[in-house]
Amino acid sequence: MDTKRPSTDQPVLAHIQDLVQEEHRLFEKGEHGTVAEKDRHRLTQVQVELDQCWDLLRQRRALRDAGQDPNQAQVRPARVVENYEQ
Repeated sequence: MDTKRPSTDQPVLAHIQDLVQEEHRLFEKGEHGTVAEKDRHRLTQVQVELDQCWDLLRQRRALRDAGQDPNQAQVRPARVVENYEQ
């Protein structure tokens, strides 16, 4: 993702949409036969990046709701977002 974030959430939402489409495409490949190791690896990467994007979006919204600058939100490392309790 781009390190510069505009004050709207649209770029984050668009990136999420792109990742979801790729995730669905990779899942479909798995349903129609054997999945190559590179596709499994990419699927894992996409899912981690989706978690990071959703976390960034939540941060941006929380900052905005608190009257702060949503551009202060930062993408957190995968090891952080992947260890959140659901």
